[in-house]
Amino acid sequence: MRKINREDMLELTRRMTVKRNCFDRIAGAYLDEEGYVDATFNRHFLKLKLNEQAENLAIAKEIPFADTNKNLREYAFPEDAQKPGSIWQLLMALKSCELKNDALLDVFYEKVGGAYKSKGPYAVYFFHGSYDVPRKGMDKESQWESEEVYQFLICAICPVYGDYEPGRPECGFLFPAFTERCANLNGIDIFQADTSHPHMELIREILEMPV
Repeated sequence: MRKINREDMLELTRRMTVKRNCFDRIAGAYLDEEGYVDATFNRHFLKLKLNEQAENLAIAKEIPFADTNKNLREYAFPEDAQKPGSIWQLLMALKSCELKNDALLDVFYEKVGGAYKSKGPYAVYFFHGSYDVPRKGMDKESQWESEEVYQFLICAICPVYGDYEPGRPECGFLFPAFTERCANLNGIDIFQADTSHPHMELIREILEMPV
């Protein structure tokens, strides 16, 4: 398990504000406690009202802003988990289509609904973002030149109250992992809000990773 650099995560979260927003799309599903989908949504992020943008940014930001190497840990996909039909391939496809393919999203929601353990209704939130990673000089100060464009997904699973009002994320992930300020396509940063009672089914059954 590779250690996550806290500064890398903070660099990402600084682009998760209404004024410096890095997201272009948000999609998600609301599921009941038995894992059946009640409703789904898929929208261009910038078409949300400003207060809705702020509320959703707060949800997304909790994943990379979490306590690194405690609540947020990096895991590596084994080679045999990257075969055709795997969840890794599905995540790569979702990243590539920028969350615009509802059929692919439905496959993921079904996967979550069949494995996630919840005492009540919950929501799966997906965000697609792009970050033009600035090059850093020898003095570690940012330059204008770009090293790469880091395209990524953030998934947050949250309890839901009342009329589809989400609580704080219980678990989620950042894919691909942001390692040494670059996309690590073989890695994923997984978030668990309660490390004493983690949702191990997120890792074992949903993401198909051995622990």
